[in-house]
Amino acid sequence: MYVVTGATGQLGRLVVEGLLATVPASEIAVLVRSAAKAEEWAKQGVRVHEADYNRPETLAGAFAAGDRVLLISGNELGSRESQHGAVIDAAKAAGVALLAYTSILGTATFRLGDEHKATEDLLLASGLPYALLRNGWYTENYLGDVSGTLERGVVLGSAGDGRVATAPRRDYADAAVAVLTGAGDGHENAVYELSGDAAWSLSELAAELAQASGKPVVHRDVTPAEHRAVLVGAGVPEGFADVVVDVDAGIARGELAATPGDLARLIGRPTVPLAESVRTALSS
Repeated sequence: MYVVTGATGQLGRLVVEGLLATVPASEIAVLVRSAAKAEEWAKQGVRVHEADYNRPETLAGAFAAGDRVLLISGNELGSRESQHGAVIDAAKAAGVALLAYTSILGTATFRLGDEHKATEDLLLASGLPYALLRNGWYTENYLGDVSGTLERGVVLGSAGDGRVATAPRRDYADAAVAVLTGAGDGHENAVYELSGDAAWSLSELAAELAQASGKPVVHRDVTPAEHRAVLVGAGVPEGFADVVVDVDAGIARGELAATPGDLARLIGRPTVPLAESVRTALSS
């Protein structure tokens, strides 16, 4: 079986869609907090297992010997190491054939990466065959509120001229599908540094938005303290505002700019460029 955890999340849904286009539904299983959210897949023959990372007992029976599992990282900052550890323990007890984990680029030193690195250590110590999918940034991180950005006419950040090599979630999902379904293709105990084919700056993002929309959009670079104040003033929780500002500091240091090409090689095509993602966001 091909098993996807966190399957109803933004990335997980795309992975399941990719698997359904590749293998029979009867060979796919999903782990979800709410079975109701996976009802559409259950009707197609996907096995649905209701589980909660915070309740290890709910992971009993989630995996079986020979399964190829994708562990999609949780979104509860501060709890992810223990949550992921519970999944790894259950997978080891079941004797899965591969556990792939959506980690973070190895170049990242900002605090958001700490729990990813701790999870990697747990996975390596488990002795399970693994694949580390060290995902870079999603283009959607910057285009999720494109209408608001156009209304304000400002792309704001504290990353200076730092560059980030993004790709859309679907590209990362396609890579995960390739690794899950590629038994015998050398994915066992492999580490992939996944990022877009080209890196860009916030100034270039502003220019792309202006050109595609026909509206004035500028890049406004601010100090980390100013950035945090703007985010908190807009209603972003203080803890998450700290995370965003810390990531921008990492971008300024060049930690999300590498373009090793692993993502394009896994998916067998170039990654979707920024300009195309901008056009898609504006048309949706």
